Amino acid sequence: MKNFGSSSMKPGLIFFNCSTKISCFMSTFIFLAVKYIMNPLMLHLCYFTALSLLGYFLLSVTKPRTHSTDPKTFDVFFTSVSAATDSSMGTVEMEVFSNSQLIIMTILMLAGGEVFMSMLELFFIKSKLPKHNDHLLITPSSKPTKSVEQIELNSICCSEKTDHISFDNKNNKNKNNNTILKHNSIRYLCYVVLGYFLIVHVGGLCLVLWYISLIPSAKHVLEQKGLQAETFSVFTIVSTFSNCGFVPTNENMIVFKENSGLLLLLIPQVLLGNTLYPACLRFAIWVLKKITKREECDFLLKNYREIGYDHLLSRSRSCFLAITVFGFIIVQLVIFCSLEWNSEAMDDLNFYQKLVASLFEVVNSRHTGESVLDLSIISPAILVLFVVMM
Repeated sequence: MKNFGSSSMKPGLIFFNCSTKISCFMSTFIFLAVKYIMNPLMLHLCYFTALSLLGYFLLSVTKPRTHSTDPKTFDVFFTSVSAATDSSMGTVEMEVFSNSQLIIMTILMLAGGEVFMSMLELFFIKSKLPKHNDHLLITPSSKPTKSVEQIELNSICCSEKTDHISFDNKNNKNKNNNTILKHNSIRYLCYVVLGYFLIVHVGGLCLVLWYISLIPSAKHVLEQKGLQAETFSVFTIVSTFSNCGFVPTNENMIVFKENSGLLLLLIPQVLLGNTLYPACLRFAIWVLKKITKREECDFLLKNYREIGYDHLLSRSRSCFLAITVFGFIIVQLVIFCSLEWNSEAMDDLNFYQKLVASLFEVVNSRHTGESVLDLSIISPAILVLFVVMM
């Protein structure tokens, strides 16, 4: 009977053991996969790879503007990678792409921008935070109290012990308050960055559209190129803010070198999306603190290291950063104007247009890479200066 019972249970035990081993193997595989995928380097690599492949697929299925100049497969993939990584290196003339393809490239540049990527990182950190109820947050003014009866009835030893426990409880409550305030500050910072991102883009878009509608020369250029004003505005604002440098014209911004107003509208976009972003972000938080009096703003300004957001700097570092940015711009502008003021690249421009074009060129040399002048006829000394600044 013993042998019969053991033989009858053997198939069930074998199935159970096999299923247990498979479950353990799958659990180990999932754990290792999540462990390595959650690595920041792997996350960035997977993100940009998927974004580039998606852009390549969308650009391939959409038709270009003219079938006589269909870009090659590798050129389309190169353009997708360049747009997703904000490199602005192109092997195809920009006017070959249709309106739908320009919109796809706009999305790629937007999703690959540094500010957008940092915002995604912030929201990813926010999703991991535990949810706290507002009533758990104890204000600093609230203090733990003891009843008079308890003090009178307890002995001196018990009273000292109670005081020690109360002191520990007070420290634990303060520590818990700081943790909750830190988490609330991270959540608040997410929406500050999102608001900054939207305001700069929407504001820039409205200003560029308004300028094109008012200035006939700028509108005439777009009509000659067969570009829609809305597509051009969105594409240029996103490209400039994300510091990609793509412009939906074959000549980049050279065709707009006489439109000084448009150049002046794009210069802040160049700076707000790149080196001045940390300084402007801290200034925005400071303004919100003055207006809203929220303690999250005060925590962000004083405890920027604890937040773990690389673009949130101290007050001194933000000031030094702004001074450095404007200092480099002034140095470049003086050298550029002294060497190129009467050059061939500046022909047919008046004093005001030369000054604005020079400012636009030197600002873009360290950031976006958009050009309003023909770099092939600029003196070698200026090219060396641009290389150093880059």
